[in-house]
Amino acid sequence: MSNAESEKVVSVSSRGQATIPKEFREELGIETPGRVKFVRTDEGEIVVRPIQSVTDLRGVLAGKTDDEGRSGTELLQEERERDRANEEALRECYAGDDEADT
Repeated sequence: MSNAESEKVVSVSSRGQATIPKEFREELGIETPGRVKFVRTDEGEIVVRPIQSVTDLRGVLAGKTDDEGRSGTELLQEERERDRANEEALRECYAGDDEADT
């Protein structure tokens, strides 16, 4: 560990929670309540990084699947297809109502 690095020992609760020391939160700009992400470096170290925008979450679900093996992208595409089908069904159902009202 270099002289520029600092370390703090913190406890981990039975729920897996640990408190990030105030000096680190201030230095990193981590708001409370807030979110951080844990990143494993090529060297095998775990680094805590603040999430400052939605784009910081990009890739967080990469490689993850549901119980049926579908990725987040596949689930989203399926949901959009269902939405399109439901919208089309509603249009067909109510398409003739405008003419009947006149």
